Parts: sequence; C-alpha cells; structure tokens
Amino acid sequence: MLSPQVWIPSSEDVKRSMVSRLMQEKGYSDFEQLHSWSVENTEAFWEETIRLLGINLKKTYSRLLDLEDGIANPRWMVGAEMNIVDSCFRAPSDSAAIVTRRHDGRMESVTIDELDRLSNRVANGFVALGFGKGFSVGVDMALTVEAIAVFLGIIKAGGRAIAIPDSLPAEEIARRLRIGNANICVTQDVIWRNSKWLPLYEKVCDAHAPITIVLTMLDSTQLTLRDGDVLWNSFIKNADTFASVACCAEDDITVLFSSGTTGDPKAIPWNHTTPIKCASDAMYHHDVSRGDVLCWPTSMGWMMGPWLVFASLINRATIAIYEGGPIERSFCEFVERAQVTMLGVVPSIVKGWRTTKHSEGFDWKRIRAFSSSGEASSAEDSSWLMCANQPAGVMKPIVEYCGGTEIGGGYLTNNLVTSQRPGEFNGKTMGIDFVVLNDRNEPCHENEAGEVFLVAPSMGLSTRILNSDNSQVYYANCPKWHEEPLRRHGDRIIVRGKNRWQSDGRADNTMNLGGIKIGSAEIERVVSQIEGLLECAAVGVPPIGGGPDRLVLYVGIERAVDNSALKSAAQNRIRDSLNPLFRVHDLVIVESLPRTASNKVLHRELREDYRRRESEPCSLPV
Repeated sequence: MLSPQVWIPSSEDVKRSMVSRLMQEKGYSDFEQLHSWSVENTEAFWEETIRLLGINLKKTYSRLLDLEDGIANPRWMVGAEMNIVDSCFRAPSDSAAIVTRRHDGRMESVTIDELDRLSNRVANGFVALGFGKGFSVGVDMALTVEAIAVFLGIIKAGGRAIAIPDSLPAEEIARRLRIGNANICVTQDVIWRNSKWLPLYEKVCDAHAPITIVLTMLDSTQLTLRDGDVLWNSFIKNADTFASVACCAEDDITVLFSSGTTGDPKAIPWNHTTPIKCASDAMYHHDVSRGDVLCWPTSMGWMMGPWLVFASLINRATIAIYEGGPIERSFCEFVERAQVTMLGVVPSIVKGWRTTKHSEGFDWKRIRAFSSSGEASSAEDSSWLMCANQPAGVMKPIVEYCGGTEIGGGYLTNNLVTSQRPGEFNGKTMGIDFVVLNDRNEPCHENEAGEVFLVAPSMGLSTRILNSDNSQVYYANCPKWHEEPLRRHGDRIIVRGKNRWQSDGRADNTMNLGGIKIGSAEIERVVSQIEGLLECAAVGVPPIGGGPDRLVLYVGIERAVDNSALKSAAQNRIRDSLNPLFRVHDLVIVESLPRTASNKVLHRELREDYRRRESEPCSLPV
C-alpha cells in the first residue's frame, strides 16, 4: 500500500495562481481569508470574477444581485442582455480551440475561428428550419468537435440543449426528450466504444424522437433515415456568419438531468450565468488560463461536458478530446501528444489505470494538475496518480472537485496555494459557502461525519427544476444558519480538521457510480421487475477507508434462489434499462427491508448494515 503523501505548492505554483494574485490585491495572507471575503461580499466577488473572465455583455445589468424574493430565488445580472457564447471566442482566432484524436487515430486541431464558423453554420441551420428563440434541441452525441459546435450553435441561436448521455437506452432517452419538451434532436449514427461501433441513431428512433439531424460516422449511403430526418451535411448551411441572439441572463441554455430520490431524474436548466460559475472554478481552483490544454473524459450528456466547454473556452484555453474510452492505452498516449496541462478523471478511471498498467511509460510532465470528480477518491489511488509518469521525486496536485449539476460546479474543492493530502479537500470553493451538520444540526467536530448544507446565494445554484419545485427539493425543512434557510445538497462529509474534509458518500437516496449520479429509486424500479422479487433497495456504499461508491442491492425473495444468478439478472436489467456502465458490487438477500412507520425504506440503515458486515470476518463473500 502506498503511504499517503502531502503535496506542498512551490513558490512558482503560488506565483502563477490567480488566487495568489487576488490575495495580494485584496491584502490577504492565506486562502481562508480570501474565501471569507468572496462569500461575505457576494456582489463584489462576482463583479470581480466577471471582470477577470472578460464576460461580454450586449447590455450591462442594472443590478448584479436582486434578493427581493429571498435567498432561494435570487436574480443575477438583472436587466443584462447577453449571449454567453460570445465570451467563448475571445482567444486569438488562430489559436487552438480543440485538439482531438479521432476514432481512427487521426490527430486534428480546430482553431477558434474554425469552431466559431462551424457553430455559426449550426445556428443558421436551425434558423433555416424555422426555429426561433426559446427552441429546445435534444442532443445525444459523444464528445466530439461536432457535438461542441452543435451545443454552442444552439445557444447562439437562442435555444437550449437538452442533454442526453450517449450510453442511455431508448426508454431513458424518451424520458429526457419528453421532460425537456424537445422540438428537434441531433445525434450520430453510431458511437465508438471499446474498439467497436455501437448504434445510437437506432436508439433515438426507438425513443420516438422528433425530427432528427444525423451526423454519420460511417458510410451515409448505408443509413436509412426516418421520414423527415436530415443528414448532417444537408443541415449545415454554407453561411458561416451569425449574430448571436440577445438573451436575458436567466434564459435557459441547456437542461441537464440529475438523479434524485424519485423515479424521474430532476431536469435542471442552466442559464447564461451558470457558465460564469464553471469558468470561475476553473480559473480560481484549477489555475486554467490562456494556453492551457484541458482534457476530461465525459460527454455532453453529463454536467462535466458543458463544464469543460465553458471552463476552457471562456478562460481562452484548449479542449482536448479523445474519441474512445479513457482506460485505453491510446488515451494515455493522447494525453502526452496533446500536451495536456490539466487532466480530469473520476476515481474509477485511476483505479483502471493502476490495474491495467495502460498508463505506464508516457511523458506527462506538462500536466500541472489533475482534477477528480464524480466519486469519492481513495487516498492510495490518489497517491499513485500524483506521481504517475513524472520524474522521480516529482508530485502533481489533484484538485478534488465536489459539487453538482444544480450548483453549476463545485462547493468543496482544492486550491493550489495550500498543501493537500491525497483523497482530501483543502478548501471551500470561491464564492460559495457550506456547513457540515451532525444529526443534532450542530457543526461537526474533528473526525465527525455529517450532512452538507449550502449557504445561499451563489451564482450557479439552481432556482428552477422543470419537473419539480426547486424550493421544495433544496430548501424545505432545512435548518437555518444566521436566520436564513440552508440549502440541502445530500453529501456526507467527514471533517478531518481545520480546512480538511473527506467525502463520506451520500446522505440521501442517491449514489455516484462511475462518476454518474443515480437515484436509488431509478435502480430499484428496473431491478424490481425481476420475477420472484418481493422488494428491493439499492444503496451506494464507500469502501472502508474511502473511495468510490459501490452498488449494493438488498432484496427480498419469494422462494430460495441462487444468489449469483439473481445478481446476474439484476446486472442485466440495469445494463439494458439504465446504463451499461453500472456494476452491481454485491447482492444481499434479507427477509425484509427496514422501513419507517410510513413504510419508507431506511437506505441509510442498510448502508450502515453493509459496513458492519464488511467489518466482520467472513461475513461477506470474497
């Protein structure tokens, strides 16, 4: 086992940091003081951030923050007219916007000017089809140059992108198209996964999507389209100039889905201010600036896809895209060839690299920092990553990044001017505050775990959910802090000491599997359809010592059945109906599930039960 190490920033690390420069400007001696200023002077902080990022406005705002309707319903940049895409093309026109390795191994570089013109052609394509401001587009694509152009083109034309992960089955695609009220869809015929082509347009058709634009990766003459559907090359218009549509700051730009405790995922819209939060976190905590190259294996269907676009382009950095799986050896080679300076991961990827050794033997010296999100990290894997492909004695920091779709970024992360321990957080995120409370609603002491509550307001925090009540979901029955209601988030955190925190999984009935947030109810809905099952509860259980959640199923059965066969049946149901990336770690057969007086399953009690079983010798199968 690797011994936990401590990364200490060098004077050069501190000097180049935007945080350090802001500390000097404001007269503060450490990060904690700067963070306090950022949350105690909310308007001044976001004014400064908008200035530093160079956000373009068509008409300036009359007021940055209006709290007339309370902290749960803030209005940001009141009276402004803008289109956030205008702030994505401020880098020199001949500089690289995207560097990509296509599925066939070709390396390509796309300039700012080329991406701008391609997104203009997309915007013109939608206008030619008769769509005006406020239209909704279902986007079910892998992360490619074309997907980013589609995303930016939709926003330029005043529309909103309905984000659909490319791994979802037809049933889940249909659910998101319905909730997002999609007028049109954009997809591709197939996607490249695990060295083979998998159908995508076929799934979109099975989801009964509206008229669909289809980008062909294979021979387009072999593709049969539904009546009304259009090939990419016919949709893209030759006109490569387009004046972005003026929007209000609160107009939607995309709808992302975040699992909750009910069957339907929460549909959370981002507006034209949310990207400011994305770019802010990248600037302050990841030290992203002009000339950097950011790589984050993701898709446009999950939060980190749009985050990557805005975090990179608004900060005048380059996006690095690999068409394929991140565990592959050729991905690790791409990181070297693309000269990546900030590499994003989820802990499952890191564990995969260690297991397969596919990352060994490359030159990753240009990486200044890693960033880890989506799951809790293990200290052992993080220690290994800090030294991966570096000269002897050299360590690179990891920005542990914890937040969510409904935040537009992170609330708890690392900064690069303070020492850090693997698998731990060393600071709160600029511009947002939180408290960790125990079961008595008291602040947690050292080495005590509790639930996180956010202190509103902060730019990026959701104020609407399309299919639910935002205030009810995030503020109802929450404790107060300084006479104002706190905002529920659902994470459990261990307070390790002053400015030291460690993830302890989820407090609510959701979990993070492979970097994807999923609700227990969604898993239980599909598993419960297995014949002979009386009841089912799904819980995410972190390993002893910390790390990514593992999916554990507790089930009641009608008659005796082989455990491994039942586990296999559950795995198949989850693969076919939810996501092929989710893996069942264990299945536990019980006589009955623990329930409240109102018949609600006590998921937290089941998590604790599994932890007890693990700690008892021979209590679980090896």
